[in-house]
Amino acid sequence: MNIVFFVLVAAGFLVAGWRQIGWKAPADAGASLAVSPMQALSSGLVEAAGAAVTLSIGLVGIMALFLGLVRVAEEGGLLRMLARLIRPLMVRAFPEVPPDHPAMGAMILNMAANVVGIGNAATPFGIRAMQELDRLNPHKGTASDAMVLFLAINTASVTLIPTSVIVLRAASGSVDPAGIIGTTLFATICSTAVAILAVKLLRPLFPLGPATPGEPAEAPAPAPAAADAARDLSAAGPGYSRAVSIAAFGAIAAVLALTLWGGRSASPWIIPALVVLFLAFGLWRRVRIYESFVEGAREGFEVGVRIIPYLVAILVAIAMFRASGALDATVAALAVVTAPLGLPAEALPMALLRPLSGSGAYGVLAATIQDPRIGPDSYVGYLVSTIQGSSETTLYVLAVYFGAVRIRRMRHALAAGLIADVAAVVGAVVAVSYLFA
Repeated sequence: MNIVFFVLVAAGFLVAGWRQIGWKAPADAGASLAVSPMQALSSGLVEAAGAAVTLSIGLVGIMALFLGLVRVAEEGGLLRMLARLIRPLMVRAFPEVPPDHPAMGAMILNMAANVVGIGNAATPFGIRAMQELDRLNPHKGTASDAMVLFLAINTASVTLIPTSVIVLRAASGSVDPAGIIGTTLFATICSTAVAILAVKLLRPLFPLGPATPGEPAEAPAPAPAAADAARDLSAAGPGYSRAVSIAAFGAIAAVLALTLWGGRSASPWIIPALVVLFLAFGLWRRVRIYESFVEGAREGFEVGVRIIPYLVAILVAIAMFRASGALDATVAALAVVTAPLGLPAEALPMALLRPLSGSGAYGVLAATIQDPRIGPDSYVGYLVSTIQGSSETTLYVLAVYFGAVRIRRMRHALAAGLIADVAAVVGAVVAVSYLFA
């Protein structure tokens, strides 16, 4: 992110400086009305800094609402229920991992957290999963097949509720903030399927090589405290019966079909229905829903305040890159190819930045849907929102998860993740074009 931030700022400054050297005020404009490239750059970055703070304040209330609902569902055991639903599929996808091993429990809980958009919970589970997978890995320093597949699925995991994107769309004045649920689900299903296929097809091109001498596949038993933590992670319980799993996935498919078929007619029902369903689920599970909601809302308030510096940094960098004319030149060159395919110039920065930087992509999303010329409910607004909600920051995920277990040779994990990112963009274009073009 340091490199991305500096490149945006430096490129904006250099392009504006180059234009400033040869700039002359238009003859038909008064001296006080003419705006030079460097003046435009200065005005743009100051306005962006103020807009970032305004945006963050607007996010606080909506963030508190959604994180309050998520806390109620989490305390009601939704994460564990989803984990039990996913377990039968995971056992088939990872045959080299014993079903009762802590690695399996950690992976299941990580993916369940991603499904409901609880990224803060998904990351610790993901790191623990990598640590446990490394205990099974006889090739220390090299990503095992299970590690590669787990990372690929993580960078393209199916998302039912893209909470953060809905929150930002609502704060930006969208009349249809939840309209992206169907398009996001379609795009993430496409990217996940492509990620798994890419891992399988690329595996022969990246052999594991000989095992590390002297390293057992299973490390010695952990200390009692660590063993307790591992048991907690694998305590999601046995998987549900096949009939229950089929019914659940059928319900998900029905929701996808309803949102894609109903379009604008179905989307106004989604947010009120989510509020009622989450609270009803909490009551059914005997959760003190008011106290849990308030606790989650408090966390949402803190998150809304905490992201102010990050939004200021990235929105200022993007404003400099845009005000200088560098963004227009870059996008115009690429849009000649992508625009006829349904990816217009205004959405290109999101597609390019999403695999590189989560905060950068979030800033691009905020800047795009708040642009008066675009707005959150235009085709571009729906498209960039869907891309943000249906893909992951691939390089960040690889760096954090592999760094946690000192993996130096990642094999085909990066290639599979980037292919999944492309599939997410293609899926987003197809779904949004069908509904909102």
